Amino acid sequence: MADTQHGLDAPSPEPRIGIYDEEGYLAEDFLDRVKDAVDTDDQAYLRQTIAPLHESELGDVLRNLDHDQRQSLVRLMGEEFDYTALTEVDEAIRLSIVDAMPNEQVAEALRELDSDDAVYILEDLGEEDRKEILAKLPFRERLRLRRSLEYPEESAGRRMQTEFVAVPPYWTVGQTIDYMREEEDLPDSFAQIFVVDPTFKLLGAVDLDRILRAKRPEKIDEIMHETRHAIPAETDQEEAAQTIEQYDLLSAAVVDENDRLVGILTIDDVIDIVQQEAEEDIRRMAGLGDEEISDTVVTAARSRFLWLLVNLATAILASLVIGLFDASIQQMVALAVLMPIVASMGGNAGTQTMTVTVRALASRDLDIYNAGRIVRREVLIGLLNGAMFAVVIGVVAAVWFANVALGQVIAVAMIVNMLAAALAGILIPLVLDHFGADPAIASGTFVTTVTDVVGFFAFLGLASWWFSI
Repeated sequence: MADTQHGLDAPSPEPRIGIYDEEGYLAEDFLDRVKDAVDTDDQAYLRQTIAPLHESELGDVLRNLDHDQRQSLVRLMGEEFDYTALTEVDEAIRLSIVDAMPNEQVAEALRELDSDDAVYILEDLGEEDRKEILAKLPFRERLRLRRSLEYPEESAGRRMQTEFVAVPPYWTVGQTIDYMREEEDLPDSFAQIFVVDPTFKLLGAVDLDRILRAKRPEKIDEIMHETRHAIPAETDQEEAAQTIEQYDLLSAAVVDENDRLVGILTIDDVIDIVQQEAEEDIRRMAGLGDEEISDTVVTAARSRFLWLLVNLATAILASLVIGLFDASIQQMVALAVLMPIVASMGGNAGTQTMTVTVRALASRDLDIYNAGRIVRREVLIGLLNGAMFAVVIGVVAAVWFANVALGQVIAVAMIVNMLAAALAGILIPLVLDHFGADPAIASGTFVTTVTDVVGFFAFLGLASWWFSI
């Protein structure tokens, strides 16, 4: 009645001397030797050098080869190539390698991978290729992978490992230990044994250290504990990772809508998820979407175009505000010289607040219960920084242009814009999050627009009013 659990991976070996330089990058001489071996079809050298590499090290090698060299390396390595390394590179590199392989070869490679790694590769392929590859797999493996692929993208069900160890509650400790010793179809390493009923409904779990301390005649249901924080398969992967992180779990059961055990998430999965989500947030805040460093020029340009277009529209809006005060600017050139300072300081302050807010929302450190307190905190920070920089820029402007009134105007405008930046930096992400939009995607553009418009309007408006008196 056991399925198999992948569990926790063994610790990664230390990087080999000669592969990396002192700064942690691939050593240039090592990479040159690999490239020469690929170009000269030196299969013996490659199998001797590349085969012992850890999957992460092989991933680094693949990233530093060009397209044709990657294909040649996979071909020359043959069965010695570790396809787990494909999970260590970005989607563009992974697809460039897999698309060049016959589907029969891909299917054979997937049979050697853990289910979560196999799903990670399959989900990027086209529907027809995916169906053909799955059809070439043994029935049991095909069923597991199809089940995982049916769950939404970036859900716990997609990221889970469908290999786990499950036993009935009426087994004794002795039976369980004998089963683990004799059964060949078990994962290489695991930290827990799950307890299920005949319908595979999750009842509990037993840690391996508890098994080792118990007497052989003891029943499993006497030493098991209720499974803490089982994760529904439909749960977003980021939320699942936060649960595991919050409760310091080494692994967590993943269950379907009927509370049946369908897989597990382990701490190594959490690390991958956290890194992936952090990278996505950083790219989205810059308007880069899903762009990868290995994407083609056309793909990268297309992914950046939309938000650059939005930025152009907001820049035109800021220019229209400036245009309202063109007469004042013509009369006092100093306004044109100083107004970028106000907008720039506001933009930087807004970005600081926005970054803190977006990260706090992602980590759930900011919610409806403490939002008011955090908003007040950011307002006070904006006022304090605004006051300090108002003094600085006021003195500089007054001395620079020998005009005390101008220094007073820009000082007041600085306070107004720094306050606006603080409010925009926290309220815009909160509003977007409330309405279900990803605050990491759109906040930057809106915050910059607010600080530019408020900054120009405050400075030029105050100057026009002040000097017309």
